[in-house]
Amino acid sequence: MNDVNPELERMVAQQIAGRGITDSRVIEAMRVVPRQRFVDQDVVEDAYSDAALPMMQGQTISQPYIVAQMAQAAAIQPTDRVLEIGAGSGYGAAVLGRLAARVWTMERVPQLARRAGVIVAELGLSNITVLRGDGSLGWAPAAPFDAIIVTAAAPEAPDSLRRQLAVGGRLIIPIGLKEGPQRLVRILRKDAMNFEQEDLGSVAFVPLIGEQGFKTA
Repeated sequence: MNDVNPELERMVAQQIAGRGITDSRVIEAMRVVPRQRFVDQDVVEDAYSDAALPMMQGQTISQPYIVAQMAQAAAIQPTDRVLEIGAGSGYGAAVLGRLAARVWTMERVPQLARRAGVIVAELGLSNITVLRGDGSLGWAPAAPFDAIIVTAAAPEAPDSLRRQLAVGGRLIIPIGLKEGPQRLVRILRKDAMNFEQEDLGSVAFVPLIGEQGFKTA
């Protein structure tokens, strides 16, 4: 993953660093993860465009800036244990895998989970585990997590995810309507009972489907 290309370099310069991402580790992770490996072949020419791209099963691969913004907001350290909800293509997990010690990423669609698992394995990212399941419930066997990043919008932050945060842990999640206004928020676990929430701005994500998300697609 060290062989970068001009399109990737341009993406990082213009869409990542050029739009206010300042965390040097996030910038470097975006530089070394080849986004073209994760997009569908019919849109591979747009792999480094400033846009979300369609994928199989009606899902999308997130806009590069959003991936970087969420990673920066999570303030991930090299020793952190991170849970990602919504593996999708596996691209976000690959970026997180360059930042954290361990990453668990959950995907409810079997075909996407299998595909993401194959790609991260081909890239040698052995610190990433792809799981199939209801991401709204989190992954209790590996909790607590230093950071949880949710790549789909929920009507509210699921209690299961809040409970699986370590003290000092950060939950980054879009909250809002299925097809309407959504806000990206950061929830910091202050102690066993108290949480602090910060609004990070307007976003647009597919809905989080699950027991503690939206019930149907």
